[in-house]
Amino acid sequence: MASFVQIDHPTEHPGVVRFERAFQALREGARGGRNGASLLLAAMVAALLVVANQVVDTWTEGHLLAAWIVMWLVAFAALALLAAPARRGAASVRAALRNWRVARRQAAEDRKLWDVALTDARVMADISRAMSTGAARDVRAYY
Repeated sequence: MASFVQIDHPTEHPGVVRFERAFQALREGARGGRNGASLLLAAMVAALLVVANQVVDTWTEGHLLAAWIVMWLVAFAALALLAAPARRGAASVRAALRNWRVARRQAAEDRKLWDVALTDARVMADISRAMSTGAARDVRAYY
């Protein structure tokens, strides 16, 4: 009786690999910088157009052409005036998110180091020594 063993199993699920590639493509596309600012600018202009449309709806039928002209003037003025603030706002949000991610990653690394220190007396001694000399950042380089 013959038995066959197949030891060549994939280590990653194809669906997971496909999802990771799609997520990476979205992340790289979002880092372009202009996408967030453009989206914010479009949202602000849309809000201004809704307000202008509400104003236009209150006018009588005789002034419809003038109302449309006013509404489009508001739209183009909003695009011209709000482009730079929207870009700066999107850049500051991106910077805040980046700083938050770095702080969160650092806290996770500190938590891992502390967990190791609780089980290993040598690491705890190194941390204690570094804290007493004020060189706590130098300890992280070793672990």
